[in-house]
Amino acid sequence: MYELIVFDWDGTLMDSTALIAGSLQSACRDVGAPVPSDADARYVIGLNLADILRHVAPDIDPEVQARLIERYRYHFTAGEQSPLFEGIADLLAELHGSGKRLAVATGKSRRGLQLALDRTGLGRLFEFTRCADEGFAKPHPGMLHAILDYTGVEASRAVMVGDTTHDLQLAANAGVDAIAVLYGAHHPELLDTHGAIARCATVAELRQCLIAA
Repeated sequence: MYELIVFDWDGTLMDSTALIAGSLQSACRDVGAPVPSDADARYVIGLNLADILRHVAPDIDPEVQARLIERYRYHFTAGEQSPLFEGIADLLAELHGSGKRLAVATGKSRRGLQLALDRTGLGRLFEFTRCADEGFAKPHPGMLHAILDYTGVEASRAVMVGDTTHDLQLAANAGVDAIAVLYGAHHPELLDTHGAIARCATVAELRQCLIAA
């Protein structure tokens, strides 16, 4: 039985993959940087912004990099607000009501996550949240270590739920079990390259897995 369930945010709880990838591609186009393919733009979701830039535009100078960040933020905030995946709000409320302790480990900034929590009204359900701008980013284990330290939960009593290999590697680096969801940013075949105790194709499958966990 797991006492603590740690969720990634984008692509796991919120259907924001298309917005993030599209904003990154538009930003690169705005500053004349090579535009990443859909697969490459989706691959970097979950990393912090600095690591994203190293992947998609490693050779641009600092001035262009600053403009790229500004344009990415512009397109992201100007885009249509992303919804939660259908069934996620009910699942989180059910888990919380059953006594499970919930947390978030995300590549979002603190400001970005707080806006999402305020908009969705989910903040009250999470005991602790950790963002990429508050320490080491994924897949360094620092995020999960901070969550485990705060909650006092042993690694063997926690599970990480995520949609990318970055999430699965984060869990492995922290000695925590992982559940992969297949409806997010990374292709199922890519997720198969990393260990997970379960792979869930839908939110309904994730519910069955977590309620039993």
